[in-house]
Amino acid sequence: MLKQAESAIVVGYIAGLYGVKGWLKVFSYTQPKDNILHYSPWLLRQHNVQIEEGHVQGKGIVVKLKGIDDRNTAASLLNAEISVPRACLSSLQSDEYYWIDLIGLQVINQSNQNLGKVTQLFATGANDVVVVQGENQEHLLPFLKWVILDVDLTKGVMQVDWDTDF
Repeated sequence: MLKQAESAIVVGYIAGLYGVKGWLKVFSYTQPKDNILHYSPWLLRQHNVQIEEGHVQGKGIVVKLKGIDDRNTAASLLNAEISVPRACLSSLQSDEYYWIDLIGLQVINQSNQNLGKVTQLFATGANDVVVVQGENQEHLLPFLKWVILDVDLTKGVMQVDWDTDF
């Protein structure tokens, strides 16, 4: 089991059953989606588990976990979040961020106005979008270098070029 001090990052969840021999359908938050198969161990409901086999199946991912050999045992894991130790994640360049690290940042524009806090991010075809919840308004900011000017994870602040009226 992961030690309490070691942080775990949610990378997906068990989305369904696949067959009768304990295989599971996985919904992956990773990009590309099959990157989830490269992380080990997985933490499911406070237990470390190892992938015995796994592959892309159609538009999804299926896995066979060690020790899960029948459909009934597999069913007990439905909807379980899949977490991995932060140490499993790849190192990033100075201008790259994991979404989980951006959530909760205070967002300040160039006029030093507080737009609110980052509550979530989502992908679109063109670019990622940062959702900022202010006191009375929600802002949807494109994650583009001319909009997101600076991210300081240590201070918990994201500096943006964005008007409060948008």
